[in-house]
Amino acid sequence: MEPVVRVTDLVQKIGKRIILDGVNLEVYKGECFGLFGLRGAGKTALLHILAGIDRFRSGRVEVLGYDARKSERFKHRLGLVTQEKSLFQDLRAAENLDFLTALKNASRENCYRVIERFQLTDYLKLPVTALEAGVYQRLALACALLNEPELLLGDDLFQSIDPASRHIILRELREYLACGGTCILSFNNMDAYSKTDLYSIISRVGWLEQGRLTVYQPGEAREQWEDRLKSFAEQSGELHA
Repeated sequence: MEPVVRVTDLVQKIGKRIILDGVNLEVYKGECFGLFGLRGAGKTALLHILAGIDRFRSGRVEVLGYDARKSERFKHRLGLVTQEKSLFQDLRAAENLDFLTALKNASRENCYRVIERFQLTDYLKLPVTALEAGVYQRLALACALLNEPELLLGDDLFQSIDPASRHIILRELREYLACGGTCILSFNNMDAYSKTDLYSIISRVGWLEQGRLTVYQPGEAREQWEDRLKSFAEQSGELHA
């Protein structure tokens, strides 16, 4: 089976600083791949490259069968929720949905469906700047799914959101995966990941550190993190001894 995403020897630099150092990755249809790393590890840089937003220094990136250096045809088949606020800040929630429905050439039925599924009816008349973090993320993800993308990229979807919004987003991600979608979700809090339902939908975890990507099974990633914390605690104890 051909992967939905194939990354080979990817290198990205900002100035002289190496952000991604020979990253290799394959993600397959129906998979939810977790991308873990502390702040500044390069998660956003990798997602932006996969989305076709940023160019890269060297290596090869294939998304949905297209070479990302040679074609942008994959872009209309993916959905993206960025870490930075990506909705139109001068518009209301409904106006964002209407505009992006037209921009993505999506159906009105899809628009009505995501409004219902993400429980957005009560917020449609509000400017997006007035939305709480969880509702904003629900709206952003709803907009990303308007075109029924084959690949969904989400950058820290669950950061600082309320439990109700978290439940709704997880439910919709499960539905998306059950229908054959593929997603890559980044996160920077391993403790929160390990103790919530996010753990239940992720099939593998890629750990980005010092520009390198190591892929683990979910349990292995959690064990690595716990070992790291234990090591930090022991070193701290030695320092205070």
